[in-house]
Amino acid sequence: MYGALWRLLPGPTWVRVILALLIALAVVFVLFEYVFPVIEPYMPFQQGGLDVG
Repeated sequence: MYGALWRLLPGPTWVRVILALLIALAVVFVLFEYVFPVIEPYMPFQQGGLDVG
């Protein structure tokens, strides 16, 4: 799968590396800004800090 994505990117290797990094950063940004806030109420995490002691 990664090979197919790599072949779809245009340009020489250094351009492909830069494009791959930009795409990865864009995916992380979208996840943190849009996806995670929407699914957060449905996650089974407790609200609160650590109970030490």
